[in-house]
Amino acid sequence: MFFIFGLRTKVTRSGVVQQVCRNCGNHAAQVITRRSTKFTLFFIPLIPIRTRYLQQCTYCGAQYEVAKADARRLPVG
Repeated sequence: MFFIFGLRTKVTRSGVVQQVCRNCGNHAAQVITRRSTKFTLFFIPLIPIRTRYLQQCTYCGAQYEVAKADARRLPVG
């Protein structure tokens, strides 16, 4: 038997928030993204392995992880 398996990461944009960046200190747009990695079998996503929420500054490009509760609580504009 031959099995084709692997991992697939899907990135979805949750929204944009106007905040002060932790890295550069500028008031700029912060893009909130959700990255979910799933185990695939024959190119069909089956089991979710990991889900991360990230926030990226549009001014300096710094990217850092945000807790799930914080990402949902942010006022998306």
